[in-house]
Amino acid sequence: MAAASPSRRFGDLFLEMIAAERGSAKNTIEAYTRDLRDYFEFLSTKKIDILAASSQDIRVWLDDLGARGLTTASAARRLSCVRQFHRFLYSENHRSDDPTAVIEGPKRGRPLPKILSVDEVDRLMKTAAEGIDDETRPIINRVRAARMHCLLEVLYGTGLRVSELVALPMRAAHARDPLLVIKGKGGRERLVPLSDAARASIQKWRELLVFRFPAIANAPWLFPSESESGHLTRQAFARDLKDIAVATGISPSRVSPHVLRHAFASHLLQNGADLRIVQELLGHADVSTTQIYTHILDERMKSMVRDLHPLSDP
Repeated sequence: MAAASPSRRFGDLFLEMIAAERGSAKNTIEAYTRDLRDYFEFLSTKKIDILAASSQDIRVWLDDLGARGLTTASAARRLSCVRQFHRFLYSENHRSDDPTAVIEGPKRGRPLPKILSVDEVDRLMKTAAEGIDDETRPIINRVRAARMHCLLEVLYGTGLRVSELVALPMRAAHARDPLLVIKGKGGRERLVPLSDAARASIQKWRELLVFRFPAIANAPWLFPSESESGHLTRQAFARDLKDIAVATGISPSRVSPHVLRHAFASHLLQNGADLRIVQELLGHADVSTTQIYTHILDERMKSMVRDLHPLSDP
């Protein structure tokens, strides 16, 4: 976006608004910035002023996204950003109309989350924990194993978002109360219980970390790193998790930090947890977001009746 362009000026105002009034997270702001940049660049190539863009112009942009190979989900996300941007222009009297009001989004079904079984999660945990207490192994290997096992125990035991997990503060290792105070999306805080297994894995990780790297014992993060943020990155954790999946004999395409968050929620519901409690633990603002997990249970129950009921068709 050119420094002096009207698009850049209005875009900056919009981003400032969602940051200040909605408390949107940094990752959300960055995603909106990318989506707006794509929209503005498209209009620029067509020599269309942002205040003159029509509904037809936006439809052509959506067609262009499809021609570039964007998935339906990605196109829908970009349209959502542009909708909010044009509503902002309208509400702030920069435009007298909202050209997105008559735009229908790309049709897409809501995919069910990928889910691992309890047995598969247990196998991942055991693979990650291999060799942690083996004093014949190089200490650096034991430290890495302890970190991965700790990450898995905390993630599966709490259902944290991966961004919340990697940025856990060091005080999480010293909390006397088995509860974590998590600041999630939009700055909303929630309490998340920390299991005994997760607390034990944190303690083991800390012991080995301090033994091998005493210089970073006072780091502000539970999972310190030499990254720009000072803590382990989401990308590095996701990459290492794929390696653990391969070593466990599970397809890496089925395993990710988000899949383990899904497993946390679906396994709780499968064992009778209240939907509202799971919603609170996950930090979902709307219970409808959490209800996606009940669809998984519905499908499993249908399969069970179909396959096991004595009167079902052979």
